Amino acid sequence: MSMATFTIGFTKTTAEDFFARLNKAGVQRIVDVRLQNTSQLAGFAKAADLSFFLEKISGISYRHAPELAPDDELFADYRKNVLTWDVFEPRFLDIMASRAIEEQFDPTELEGAYLLCSEDTPHNCHRRLVIEYLEDRWGQSLNVTHL
Repeated sequence: MSMATFTIGFTKTTAEDFFARLNKAGVQRIVDVRLQNTSQLAGFAKAADLSFFLEKISGISYRHAPELAPDDELFADYRKNVLTWDVFEPRFLDIMASRAIEEQFDPTELEGAYLLCSEDTPHNCHRRLVIEYLEDRWGQSLNVTHL
């Protein structure tokens, strides 16, 4: 069984472009996989504002899921270039396994959902790792599209 699941980042884009992409794609819900979603640096994607904008502009529901994010220490070490992506990736996979995230979500919760993070591309972003981990643990394809 294959489910359609999506990811999107908000950096290097305007609010106008971000919401236009969501509207064009017919997004129903956003699952925010950022650990910290209240920073002023997030601009229009700061949690309280984003939740409001999603509902008012597009009728999109919002859920913050910090259990799908790396812990503070791992994220900080990667951001400060203390760790390379090749070191970050297996450590984050271990964190997801220790949290048993596959038991905290039902696959249907991600059907048609968009995993949101700050990175503009999924290549070196943990949202891609979340998808790949869940596909492996659930034994099914999430048929992911990265916007």
